[in-house]
Amino acid sequence: MALHFELVTPAKLVRSEDVHMVVVPGAEGEFGVLEGHAPFMSTIRDGAVQVYKTDGGAPETIEVRGGFAEVGENGLTVLAEHVES
Repeated sequence: MALHFELVTPAKLVRSEDVHMVVVPGAEGEFGVLEGHAPFMSTIRDGAVQVYKTDGGAPETIEVRGGFAEVGENGLTVLAEHVES
């Protein structure tokens, strides 16, 4: 099983892929999302989104600024104001 993850800015779709887990810098603390997570929405703070492509693998880090995250039936979508490239 895999979690579908999308990272979007106002300008473009940055990422759309299936991954094992994503850790998001939520406004009230970091939270991890796996496949099957309950529906959830949170604002995000400036920080690093950590993308784990496999169980036990090293995370890829993507710096984001502002926005919000939504977990739904289709997976996790992070709508960031800005993504460091």
